[in-house]
Amino acid sequence: MNHKIIRKFNLTFILIFLLGTSVFVIYPLIYVVSGAFSPGNSIAALSIVPFGDGITLKHFEYLFNNTDYLQWFKNTLYVAVCTSLATICIASLSAYVFSRFHFVMKKQMMMAMLILQIFPSFVGMVAIYVILLRIGGLDKLWGLILVYLAGNIPYNTWMVKSYIDTIPKSLDEAARIDGASHFKIFRSIIFPIARPIIIFLGISSFTAPWMDYIFPKMVLRSSNKQTLALGLYSSFLTEKKNEFTNFAAGALLIAIPFIIFFVIMQKTMITSMGGSAVKE
Repeated sequence: MNHKIIRKFNLTFILIFLLGTSVFVIYPLIYVVSGAFSPGNSIAALSIVPFGDGITLKHFEYLFNNTDYLQWFKNTLYVAVCTSLATICIASLSAYVFSRFHFVMKKQMMMAMLILQIFPSFVGMVAIYVILLRIGGLDKLWGLILVYLAGNIPYNTWMVKSYIDTIPKSLDEAARIDGASHFKIFRSIIFPIARPIIIFLGISSFTAPWMDYIFPKMVLRSSNKQTLALGLYSSFLTEKKNEFTNFAAGALLIAIPFIIFFVIMQKTMITSMGGSAVKE
């Protein structure tokens, strides 16, 4: 009897703990969604109960009619897509080279990339600013893409190389006997087998520019060149402005590309992860 009581007590405690944790995690998200549809501007005027102040679409209308939100969205999408594609190409090719070829200073170069990744990216902000100034990359979207690309290459090269190392070299040798070049081996054999890590690399490289504020703030100046994070923050959350509801409406719309991307790539991710296992 005591055992049943203790078991029920433990089960009740676990359920209460999980419910409390879920509310703690989900409530801020619901509050932001509620803020996007609530009347008023200041966060202090919002009801603590989600959607307690009613529902309005005026914040979304304000974004599209009175700000450069669509241009910020296009800029961010352009930077994210270019960064993702360039990172996939460069990181996967360099990982293949480090995994399959032997050359002088190979270990030293790999160690140098690892050491570079240890330091926070903002440590070199002064050097990055000077370099972009010299090459004319300030206030240019391609300059921001270069910054993200340079930061992505070291760690992602290590990550993809570790995955390619698990692919049997006998596949390379068989293809080479049939007359395939190194690039054809990479394109036709290594790249399809390494698709799970490539997809992960593409997703992580795509999502990073959407969230970043520091480097766009350093590189971009013009309003029509700003990204979403920079445009929303500088337009609605400053020392002189506290328009949380407009900011929440813009932040809510940012989730749309991630939802679409996940829905499109979900089946591909599951299929590739299930079918890419290779044994020596």
